[in-house]
Amino acid sequence: MRRGLFAVAGVVAAVGLLSGCTAETLPLVAVRVDDAGAVEVVLRPCGDDLVRGPSLTGTPTGQEESGRNVSGWRASGSRRLVDAEFPLFSPPGDWHVLPVGEQRVLAGHTYQLAFGKDEYNYEYSGVVTFTATDLAALKPRQVWADDRAMSLGEFEELAEDSC
Repeated sequence: MRRGLFAVAGVVAAVGLLSGCTAETLPLVAVRVDDAGAVEVVLRPCGDDLVRGPSLTGTPTGQEESGRNVSGWRASGSRRLVDAEFPLFSPPGDWHVLPVGEQRVLAGHTYQLAFGKDEYNYEYSGVVTFTATDLAALKPRQVWADDRAMSLGEFEELAEDSC
């Protein structure tokens, strides 16, 4: 009887571990600063996947878990994204975004631009997280992605290899 209980407990634990999978976070989004100092998004989704969002969330640094967005926007619904580049606070008009708070990068805030595959298995999320300090440290022709500065070519390769 005791062996039977241990066997059942082992199977339940294994099933719990296997079913507890979360979406993989992929470096499919980057940000950069253009020659005029404007922040731009570089978006490289996987193929023609249906995605949810994207959204931009800006929260006071250290309070990211609060979920309180004070500077960003949200695109509701699902869409098929294509490779895109656009100003950080001016996403494509057909996304019909809802602006939230101040529409500029605020010092002392952490920003996250993200979207997620919107299908039954929700395999991945495309995410970039950054601060004004990260952007200020970028050299000309660099982007911020995967928590670091890199060339646009390096990002393109990273995004392609991630899909």
